[in-house]
Amino acid sequence: MPESRSHTTSPPRPTRHWPATVLLVALLAAGGGGGMTTATSTTGSGGAPATARTATTAPAAALIGTVAATPLGGTSTATTARTATTGASGSPTGNPTGAASPVASAPTGPLQPQTLKVPARQGQAELTQERTLNLPTGFQIGVFQGGLGSARLLTWSPEGALIVSEQSSKGRVTILTDTNGGGVADGRTVFADGLNNPHGLAFHDGYLYIAETTRVIRYRWQGGAAAQGAAETIIDNIPTGGHSTRTIVFGPDNKLYLAVGSSCNVCKETSPLRAAIWQYNADGSGGRLYARGLRNAVGLAWQPGTTNLYATNNGRDGLGDNVPPETINLVGDGNDYGWPYCHNGTIVDTEFGNLGNCARVTKPAVEMQAHSAPLGLAFAGGGMFPAGYSGDLFVAFHGSWNRSQKTGYKIVRARFANGQPTGQVEDFITGWLSTSDGSSWGRPVDVSVGPDGALYVSDDALGVIYRVTYAGR
Repeated sequence: MPESRSHTTSPPRPTRHWPATVLLVALLAAGGGGGMTTATSTTGSGGAPATARTATTAPAAALIGTVAATPLGGTSTATTARTATTGASGSPTGNPTGAASPVASAPTGPLQPQTLKVPARQGQAELTQERTLNLPTGFQIGVFQGGLGSARLLTWSPEGALIVSEQSSKGRVTILTDTNGGGVADGRTVFADGLNNPHGLAFHDGYLYIAETTRVIRYRWQGGAAAQGAAETIIDNIPTGGHSTRTIVFGPDNKLYLAVGSSCNVCKETSPLRAAIWQYNADGSGGRLYARGLRNAVGLAWQPGTTNLYATNNGRDGLGDNVPPETINLVGDGNDYGWPYCHNGTIVDTEFGNLGNCARVTKPAVEMQAHSAPLGLAFAGGGMFPAGYSGDLFVAFHGSWNRSQKTGYKIVRARFANGQPTGQVEDFITGWLSTSDGSSWGRPVDVSVGPDGALYVSDDALGVIYRVTYAGR
């Protein structure tokens, strides 16, 4: 059993606080109302309400770029893309500056309705009803594993097993195997349970790391067997309240990166751990602030073959249906992405901003429809999918909870060209959200490309993992 020890998260240097001058700026939002309004809203991890806060907001105003209002699962079109090169240190060299002209969406073609394939052994009660999802021509979708708790983040073991965190009352991490290569899980092992809101998962140097709400732990990996002995705590005393999920990844530099969301919708945090990404050594030592101003960066993904770290971010509530846009960010060492003072590098916050704040922040790489709640993201590789998908980014939209007309509840594809985002974002899988009455039957959380080249999608509402394959036209 590994020796149990822990590292606290006391910051190595004090956090910087900007002036909290309250300005009533006019923000033109297509869904915003006129006059002063009182909004009580915050978004919890992945679209669930967090600690509520009442804020008085000004009338709506000029939103840079063009953010299309997406009706009930319609096509989402991103507005801008920004680029940056990276240096040997692993951080982007310079800040992405200047928005590309808005680029119209260039979809593969109209999505085609497909009946969700449910293998007999996965026919749990929640899957007995016939369900339809919409995908591009040539793609198919089926259930890889059903009957899970609140299925959240995914990762792959060295042996090729799929590992999923389940935020059910049992708080567990589960191993799923497909021993006969049939595209359906035929083995299920509880790796560990009794955990506190397990979420982020990462393999490194013979360990499986698990991010809980208040700590990061690790277990020795023993080829797919259940965890043995007590977990080793390597990062402890992560503050609670508000957004409760924690996401971890290891970088090409063998450092551990930890994302912790904000404690509120919009406020001045007392802990520099909040609304930030921190970098640690693999044993939890040497923690330092890596990037700040990210309200809730649930998804983290390294672009293959580079030292570029991309993160999704969930923007604040209370400014209208279309403000601020959700974002994908190219995360650089020392960068500030603005929250709570400035959103998207251009929108001064009505409660905490001042006129100088937006000039000091890093702009996002891609902007998307507000309140979509982008969570997991994964780069497409070669193999099973058509060559045109290689290098593009799949993003799971968990879906809105307080927008007047629901949006999200789908998987989108963000286009890249020559390793840079183009600004094109198009629907890849829809159908979890009804276009007739606004009801939903599933909420995508994470996406992951498996060793077989298929795309795996977790759903914490239905408690399943889907497998998406390409069979050609």
